[in-house]
Amino acid sequence: MAGSPTARRRRLSFELKKLREQSALTCAQVGGALDWSGSKVNRMETGSGRVQPSDIEALCRFYGTSEELREFLKSLAREAKTRGWWQLHGAGIPEWFNIYIGLEQDASTVRQYQCEVIPGLMQTEAYAGELHRSGAHMTAADIERAVHVRMERQAMLTRPDAPDAWFIVNEGALRNVIGDRSLMREQLERVLESAGLPTVTLQVLPFDSGTYPATGTFTMLGFPAPEDPDLVYRDGITDAVYLEGEHHVREYTKAFDGLRAAALSPQRSALLVESILKEYAR
Repeated sequence: MAGSPTARRRRLSFELKKLREQSALTCAQVGGALDWSGSKVNRMETGSGRVQPSDIEALCRFYGTSEELREFLKSLAREAKTRGWWQLHGAGIPEWFNIYIGLEQDASTVRQYQCEVIPGLMQTEAYAGELHRSGAHMTAADIERAVHVRMERQAMLTRPDAPDAWFIVNEGALRNVIGDRSLMREQLERVLESAGLPTVTLQVLPFDSGTYPATGTFTMLGFPAPEDPDLVYRDGITDAVYLEGEHHVREYTKAFDGLRAAALSPQRSALLVESILKEYAR
């Protein structure tokens, strides 16, 4: 079973939608049969509302599922109500990013392209703090909480079951001075340290790489259970987009492969990071 509350809620949504589609019924038809609104059924299938174990009981009896499946779905509903460690830090973490962290914690693969900044899972505390302060819309306390969560997230790269993480970073992100040169020296040292982990691959997309897919920053997450489909995540200043359809995942996978082909090899990427690091040391 998926580990985080977010992943459990997502798995529950998929299972409920699958049951309805197997019955060839609409949300309105299911809702009418159970004296609910069709919108309630839709919210349960999209994960936009809390699902009570009693709701699962009613749905499973209506669909005629096995007792084993009914108990499994009820356990998902109960455990989806728990709070993840990252949700205990209050306003420093917006709700739309809480969702991402929960999914990230359960991912078995992470594929990320960063065109402006160092990937969050490779950032130092000082670098992350500078980025958050640049927004000017967060209090000092919120910034501290947000940075703390970012540092805690990085522990996933050193877990025994660490995901297979592949980062492609535009050369501009390495050369853009955040804070000062001393901070950047420390940051690039952390990049090299992270790239040396056994489950991490780093490629740099150099300035002279030629034509490559112009996508903007994005992340793809894959999950160990075949029942949990891959997704694409893109965020902005005030919200985020989660793309889960096969078409979206396929197109972004093609774009990532194109970026990977245009980028330097991991070995040459490390050499470029080292050369930039030496420039900051002057």
